[in-house]
Amino acid sequence: MQKGVSTTSEASCPAAWCAEPMFDRIAPTYDLLNHLLSFGRDFSWRRQAARCIGAGGPLRVVDLATGTADLLIALLREHPHIVDAVGLDCSEEMLAVGRDKLRRHGLAARGRLVAGDATRTSFADESFDAVTMAFGIRNTPDPRATLDEIHRLLAPGGAAVILEFSLPANAVLRWGYLVHLRLVVPLIGALVSGDRQAYRYLNQSIESFHGPAAFCAMMEQAGFCDVSAQPLTAGVASIYRGSKAAGNG
Repeated sequence: MQKGVSTTSEASCPAAWCAEPMFDRIAPTYDLLNHLLSFGRDFSWRRQAARCIGAGGPLRVVDLATGTADLLIALLREHPHIVDAVGLDCSEEMLAVGRDKLRRHGLAARGRLVAGDATRTSFADESFDAVTMAFGIRNTPDPRATLDEIHRLLAPGGAAVILEFSLPANAVLRWGYLVHLRLVVPLIGALVSGDRQAYRYLNQSIESFHGPAAFCAMMEQAGFCDVSAQPLTAGVASIYRGSKAAGNG
C-alpha cells in the first residue's frame, strides 16, 4: 500500500449513515467534544488502546472511523514497527483536521487517511494485523455488521481493539455522568460550536449503545475469540479486545 498522507477516497462517496454533514460541521470542535465527554481522559484512553495491539512487528494497521486521527497518531507513536497505517473516515472535514495533525506531529510519512464507509470497506480480506476503532462503532447503523467487516479485514491471529464510551455500572456515578451528558456537554458544545443538535445526538448515542457484556457477546457472535472488556475511568469508557483465530480465514 502507498505510504504518506493521501487525499484519495477509499470509496467514491462517504456512507449515507455516517451523518457526514453533521460530522463535517463539528470537525473543528470534535476534539473538544471528546475531551468534555471523557473529563479530559481521552488521550490516556487512546494510549492504552494503542498498547493493546501486539508489540512485535512489522504490523499493518487500519483505524476505522478515525475522525481527526488521534488514535492513529497514538498507534504510530507507540509502535515504530508499523509498516502500513491507514485511517478511514466518512467525513472529509474530519480527515482534513487529521491530516494537519499528522503533519504537525511529524507522522505524515508513516500514515495515510482515506474517506470511506467503515461498515463496508474496499480493502481485501485479511489485509491488516490490527483493526482499531475509537468512539465510532456506536454511530454505525449495524454494529454487528461492522464487527463482521473488522473480522474480515483481520489476518489470522490479528487483533481488534475498540475504544468506546460506556456508562458506569455504579448507580451514583451513572446518574452523575448522565447529568453531564444531557446537560453540561450539550450546553458547552452549543456555546463552542453553535451546534447543540449534533452534541445532543452524540450524547444520546452513548446512552443507547450496548453495555459491555452485550457488546462482548456480539463480538463473540461475529467470530472473535479471547474477547474482553476493560472499563476506564469508572466505566465512562471501555476498551474491547478480540482476536481472529489463527488459521481462521
